[in-house]
Amino acid sequence: MAAPCAFDYTVVRVVPRVERGEFLNAGVIVWCLTQDYLAARVALDVTRLRALDPGADVEAISAHLAAVPRICTGDPAAGPVARLPAKERFHWLVAPRSTVIQTSPVHAGRAEVPAAALARLFKTLVESGS
Repeated sequence: MAAPCAFDYTVVRVVPRVERGEFLNAGVIVWCLTQDYLAARVALDVTRLRALDPGADVEAISAHLAAVPRICTGDPAAGPVARLPAKERFHWLVAPRSTVIQTSPVHAGRAEVPAAALARLFKTLVESGS
């Protein structure tokens, strides 16, 4: 079994009305430098989004969320940011912004398998409705 590695993670949030500051968790990004692992999982709970903003543009928000995992994997179709080294992609993704798609502060963790940590965090922070 591999030794645990340190990783950083952030929660991807949808903030449909930035001026109100209300958000729903819609994904998780995990970055582990020692294993050169950068990945994300996203899912949009449209019912919860509509509760925050009945007029939210679900199609546009879904498209922007879908770009996050593609940027993490370095998909060239995801644009110029996806062509950066993984560390720079992570820092670009977690940079503070005041848009509909935002990220939480970066948190740290340890795991033997970063992909398992991503699955656990996603289940806990996104699928549970937290």
